[in-house]
Order: sequence, then C-alpha cells, then structure tokens
Amino acid sequence: MPHPSPPSPPPNPPPSRGRASERRVALAAVAGAHGIQGEVRLKLFAQSAGSLARHKCVFVDGQPMTLRDVRANGKAVIARFDGIADRSEAEALRGKLVEVDRAELPPLEEGEYYHADLIGLPCVDEAGTRLGTVAAIENFGAGDLIELEREGQKRSLIPFRDPIARLEHDRIVLDPGFLA
Repeated sequence: MPHPSPPSPPPNPPPSRGRASERRVALAAVAGAHGIQGEVRLKLFAQSAGSLARHKCVFVDGQPMTLRDVRANGKAVIARFDGIADRSEAEALRGKLVEVDRAELPPLEEGEYYHADLIGLPCVDEAGTRLGTVAAIENFGAGDLIELEREGQKRSLIPFRDPIARLEHDRIVLDPGFLA
C-alpha cells in the first residue's frame, strides 16, 4: 500500500490520541548543528526536502517556528529557522522533532494513509471483537508493521498487508493468528 508518510522516528514520540486533524505529524528530527550560522542537520521522515520546504510554519519541540530554508546537501538535509542565529542555538535543538499540523499535509489518494492517521485506531478481528489499539507504525524496509498494544499484554508487531491486516473505515481488521 503506498504511503506518503514515513515510519515513526526513533525514538518513537508518544502516540497522539484523537482525531487526525487535531494532531501534529513529525516530518523530521534535528540531528545537530551544521556550520556556525545557526543551520541544522535534519533526519528527514518526509519523502524529500521539498515536501518539508512547502511548510513555512512548523513546530520544533512543540514551539512554533518559521522555516526559512531547507535544502538537500548530499545525503543530508540542512535547514534554517528564524531566530536561530549561531551554532550553540542550533545545537540546542538536537533531538527535537520538526512537526506540522496534520491538516497542513496534502490530501491522499484512495488506499493511501499517513502513519499518524493509524495511531490510536482500534484493532478488531473479522467478527468485530476488539483486540487492541495501534500504538505505532514501524517500517524496517520490508513494509509497514502495526505495533499493537493489548491491555495487560506485550505489544505485538503485525504486518500491515492484506489478508493479515487492513484498514477498514476507522479501524484495523486483523487476523488474530498473528498475535504473539
């Protein structure tokens, strides 16, 4: 299933609960300072530097900031924020998430989803019996995995592909035979 949103960043931010339109989505994390004039290196979770650059207002560690510039620099992505003028200010942002409001993301085609839209959804079996809740979405290179949180039990990773698991309206229908 195609998906414009990347896997959750390590370490996983706490899952947002509530409606997708009321959430923020992490598009990058600050990896450290770049140079001495306040630029930062980013670990990008979005598809490209351009997909981040279209957002001028972002949230860094929950605080609104203006994104002045984003550019690819080889394999790295470099950004500049208003108000960050030197290396020490840039370095203070290390590890902070760069987020946008979910409502600011482009609309999706049929069958596509943003990972953030799945967090918090209930998981049920074919009969509708509740099995747990989506705690995170991971992707280690072979496709998306649902991290299923079940009350009083260990979390399980379930491949997010039909017929094992599928998105159906506002819930995930999955085969309980894959639960650990």
